[in-house]
Amino acid sequence: MARDSSAIGDVLPNKPTEQSPLLNGSGDSNRHGSIGAYNPFPAKKPPGDSTGSVTVLERSAEDEENLGEGNVVDERTDRSYVARIVAVLLIGIFVAHADGTILLATHPIIASEFNDLANSTWLITGFTLAGAATQAMYGKLSDIYGRRMLVITAYLIFVLGCTIVAAGQTMWQVVLGRVISGAGASGMTGLVSILITDLLPIRDVAQWRAYVNLVATFGRSIGGPLGGWLVDVIGWRWPFLGQVPLVMLATLLAAIYLPGSSSPDLVGSSSSIDNGLPSQKARLRRIDFEGSIIFALMVLALLLPIELGGDKLPWTHPAIFVLLGLSGTLIFVFVAVERRQEEPVLPLEIFQSRDAVFSFLILGLQTAAQLGLMFSVPLYFSVTARASSTASGAHLVPAVIGNAFGGLISGVIIKRSGRYKTLIVLAVALSALGYLLLMFRWHGNTNIWDSLYIFPTGFGTGVVYSAVFISLQAVIDPAHMAPAVSFMYLSSTVALTIGLPLSNVVLHTVLRKGLGRRLPALGLGLQDEEVQRIIQSTLSDVDFVDRVTGKVRDAIVASYIDGFWWSHGVSFLFSTAAFALAIFIRQRRLGGPGE
Repeated sequence: MARDSSAIGDVLPNKPTEQSPLLNGSGDSNRHGSIGAYNPFPAKKPPGDSTGSVTVLERSAEDEENLGEGNVVDERTDRSYVARIVAVLLIGIFVAHADGTILLATHPIIASEFNDLANSTWLITGFTLAGAATQAMYGKLSDIYGRRMLVITAYLIFVLGCTIVAAGQTMWQVVLGRVISGAGASGMTGLVSILITDLLPIRDVAQWRAYVNLVATFGRSIGGPLGGWLVDVIGWRWPFLGQVPLVMLATLLAAIYLPGSSSPDLVGSSSSIDNGLPSQKARLRRIDFEGSIIFALMVLALLLPIELGGDKLPWTHPAIFVLLGLSGTLIFVFVAVERRQEEPVLPLEIFQSRDAVFSFLILGLQTAAQLGLMFSVPLYFSVTARASSTASGAHLVPAVIGNAFGGLISGVIIKRSGRYKTLIVLAVALSALGYLLLMFRWHGNTNIWDSLYIFPTGFGTGVVYSAVFISLQAVIDPAHMAPAVSFMYLSSTVALTIGLPLSNVVLHTVLRKGLGRRLPALGLGLQDEEVQRIIQSTLSDVDFVDRVTGKVRDAIVASYIDGFWWSHGVSFLFSTAAFALAIFIRQRRLGGPGE
């Protein structure tokens, strides 16, 4: 049976109805567009409908370089209604992002309690891999079972994970809890943006997503200090157990304020309807289990060697090549399987749009660039200025503030002008300039003004996070919007997983080579064994630089600065690549007043 991507041709009310994916407990993503949202695919009237009524979904998004006048209908949603729903979801956003930085602050302490510090990274790796493997599934499942059902499910999975972590009696029980938490957190973050596209006109989406980004930034900022303080006062288990009441409150509010459905599944035949609702069997038939499993395995096969390489296993280990080869093979298997599916977990039509693919890549590249910066800046000030951990971390504040302002300002501009391409181009160019300034101005004696060079990198990333989302929404069929948004979040997760290790590898490689060249040239008569011992101590312990003096310390600091230069260079290359892609994104008309 051919897939029908047409939208319902009835006039939609101001508030979401039971025809919306938000409300539809079993809605058909191939028939329903987003309430109040911009739809670049004109809706078809039902057969026999000669009323000429026009829906808000009948907005065409045309390339402005080949622009013809199109019909625009300005349907407004109730902003207080939207605000109430988004406010409920922001609780989950805050907790999900605070949880990540809480773990960064506590994972050595957790592992030390179980005398297993060598495996502490699995607390982070397990969370990340589980989130990446489940991210794309939430979008399609929410089309089938409804947004509310999947939001509540994600919350409950996260609560279960936090409870297991807090009650864990062995290291691997805690790791299991983190894996389950990661599977829940991916839905907590991704579904919010899907809901916003359901509820709002496209011009408003960037502004509301900026609020989400602001809360996420606040969560990331407060999670580490709060988690560290709680660990010192009452122990490491309580920061995780303390998240449970907040998420349970969010679950209760979601059950109350996120509307549900009492309408039948418009796609299911009468035989699939039980008491006016689609049967469980009919819903299960719509789930692409085969594609979901293959996709999860593909993501794990790609990310696992990146997480393990250089840490648990050498990069030349056969397992690394086997996993990477397996991920490549699974890509072809996944495409072959999805072509046969009537409702694939990730519709391949998404990737037929050049602008959609470029949007995914730009977001991923910009995320990787920013993560490299966030990794290197605290270390830079710790090594060159002997700053404390608190003071070193505080140097990231300009980037965090820039990120928040970038999102808010871009949201306002897009709402007023409908322009997003120019914003993306300027944002990635500004970020690239910031990384270039770091390369040529940060040489070990960084003053207060030079330290502000990271502000444009954060500002540019904040703009990109808002504007790229709009560029994606402008070209994607609303029938595929939920899985497309989920994949966009996945691209960010993959970039995080790749960008951070890459920056670390570049830094350590240059550091090792620099020390190998400088130490023998100091004229101190250092033997090869002593040189290698100093190199290994430097690479394994950042505090080692504080335990040496004189020429040896100067050599270590100079080698670190060389490493930072190349690390910033990697971020610069990422942003430059994003800039090259941004130039080729097409500006499309966004429905709005006066157009």
